[in-house]
Amino acid sequence: MARRCEICGKGTMSGNVVTRKGQAKKKGGVGQHIGVTTKRVFRPNIITVKTMIGGTPTTVKVCARCLRAGKIQKVV
Repeated sequence: MARRCEICGKGTMSGNVVTRKGQAKKKGGVGQHIGVTTKRVFRPNIITVKTMIGGTPTTVKVCARCLRAGKIQKVV
């Protein structure tokens, strides 16, 4: 199963870790120098929730934003 919200389709995204060395100019330094950039992964906050879909209890993977927005109702 993929890390993806079944309501909005939010999934994992990739980006960079940017290391910066040196003191900023406004703090009295000569400026920041960018070092090595390495890849990283941004993962969504996916929660497995039981909900009623079509009158039957179903388990779905939903992101926290959709759950807070009330797009899906949690069944206890």
